[in-house]
Amino acid sequence: MVLTGNPTFSYPMEETQKTNPFDQETTIDHELMRRTAEGDHKAFRELVGRHQDAVVGTVSKMLGNANDSEDIAQQVFIRIWKHSKRYKPDNKFTTYLYTIARNLVYNESRRRSRKKTISSDQLEEDHHLQHPTDSTAQPDSELLESELREAIDKAIQALPENQRLAVILRRYENLPYEEIAVVLKTSVPSVKSLLFRARTTLRENLSKYMEE
Repeated sequence: MVLTGNPTFSYPMEETQKTNPFDQETTIDHELMRRTAEGDHKAFRELVGRHQDAVVGTVSKMLGNANDSEDIAQQVFIRIWKHSKRYKPDNKFTTYLYTIARNLVYNESRRRSRKKTISSDQLEEDHHLQHPTDSTAQPDSELLESELREAIDKAIQALPENQRLAVILRRYENLPYEEIAVVLKTSVPSVKSLLFRARTTLRENLSKYMEE
């Protein structure tokens, strides 16, 4: 299955504005899923094009491994295609999307933990793939910014899984608390608690940069 292409999709907005409880982007996703369930490959390709970058980025930040992120993201969309007929548009499509991504990422983390195949050297190598080092001399300000980005990435990577995913979905994907709660199968107060603990840990781990 080739996850490429981004065909143009038009939706009859006048018909949906009267009864649609979701925003325009969610409405488009729901319609694309309806067409995907009918076997419409063009609709599926557009769905992938709309969300692939976000899924790859989230998976990469969760695993700290650029090599595997695209493979797992592809698995996410393969599952969406296979189970499209069972999809119910009760929530935002992104809630469904990130729930599948969460399951696959957690499974991959468990597999790695059991087999212990990822060494600290490999993680460092993967990190440099995501943030290549410029061989030319950089101004001090650019070096400091690059160092800070690297420190933030490592600090987020060190968080417990649920805290890490909550931070990534909130900080990078701008998901509301309610949607994160559904993805993590918990409550909104629990999400806020996870984020509070994560931010406290991040502040402590990044304190030297904050002082500067």
